[in-house]
Amino acid sequence: MGTWSVVVALPAVQAEFAVKRGGASLPFTLTMIGFALGGVLLGRVADRVGVMLPVIGGALSLLLGYAAASFASSLWQFALAYGVLIGLFGSAATFVPLLADTSHWFDRRRGIAVSICASGNYIAGAFWPPVVEHFIGTVGWRTTHLYIGVFCVVTMVPLALLLRRRPPVHGMAGVPAAARPRLGTLGLRPSVLQAVLAVAGVSCCVAMSMPQVHIVAYCGDLGYGVARGAQMLSLMLGCGIVSRIGSGFIVDRIGGLRTLVLGSLAQMTALVLYLMMDGLTSLYVISALFGLFQGGIVPSYAIIIRECFPARETGTRVGIVMMATLFGMALGGWMSGWIFDLTGSYRAAFANGIAWNLLNALIALWLLLKTLPRYAWNRAAQRIDAPEAGG
Repeated sequence: MGTWSVVVALPAVQAEFAVKRGGASLPFTLTMIGFALGGVLLGRVADRVGVMLPVIGGALSLLLGYAAASFASSLWQFALAYGVLIGLFGSAATFVPLLADTSHWFDRRRGIAVSICASGNYIAGAFWPPVVEHFIGTVGWRTTHLYIGVFCVVTMVPLALLLRRRPPVHGMAGVPAAARPRLGTLGLRPSVLQAVLAVAGVSCCVAMSMPQVHIVAYCGDLGYGVARGAQMLSLMLGCGIVSRIGSGFIVDRIGGLRTLVLGSLAQMTALVLYLMMDGLTSLYVISALFGLFQGGIVPSYAIIIRECFPARETGTRVGIVMMATLFGMALGGWMSGWIFDLTGSYRAAFANGIAWNLLNALIALWLLLKTLPRYAWNRAAQRIDAPEAGG
């Protein structure tokens, strides 16, 4: 909810505070930065004490954040409420900690389990934008924010109490060999691989943020109305649920890196289509395709980390990469608004997203190629050993 309510409210906030599109994108940017930093902080906390306490704290922070946003008298107050209370201590408590925790409960089906967990924010994104847009249109964005805060604390605290039990820690036994690249396979030091994955996370999410953050405003600029944009955002994220769950089945069969490559190339295809077509029907179709294409990218990073790093480091290392993806979302959301202010249209912003997506695809392909020599060696060794086993 914390990442999508600000997107739907963007046109109303821009009008309320009389700012340009780039300025109105600032609350989203600070939310993503807070979400990113909070993921690392709360991921470390969850590694030590479990997920229940971070989630309860996050629910209370969301209540305070939405209340503060509803009473904001300036854009900066509104943005800080989102960045600190909603992003840093609120939404962050329910993403990285839960992804890391879920990865410990499963062995053979880890990919689908993590993907289902990661689908939670897309389910919220599919359901909430039309609801939030409706309430903003009827009772105003300030009262709507109060309603959201109360709803978060009433629903999240009871659910958090179900997460008291600490998970077991599984090894890699039972995971297909093709889906288990080791650090030696990649030929990189842990710190280098971590940094490369972080750069990949930034680049994919700068591209991903373009339609997710600006589709509502984009539809308003084209004359289709913000309600149409909210519907497209909901459709996009609804299809993202299908994509995330589907990618879980894929990653369990081919591994995280191959899934990342597929998702990156598919997302770039959808961005090219956005650049080429802007009719109402085509925008609905492309938004659905965008959701289907990109939903599996972010969960792939969590699987890659579980494939490559010790289990005890999962929360921290997933938090670092998720921080990078969220910095990418923050940078991309602001950058697209800034480019719009410079050019007066979103065409250059879509082109910018395509360029960042290309960088992500090249990194993913490079990492995948580094796994092939060891994979080929293992296959050859299996063929050589097979006759001896038979004898």
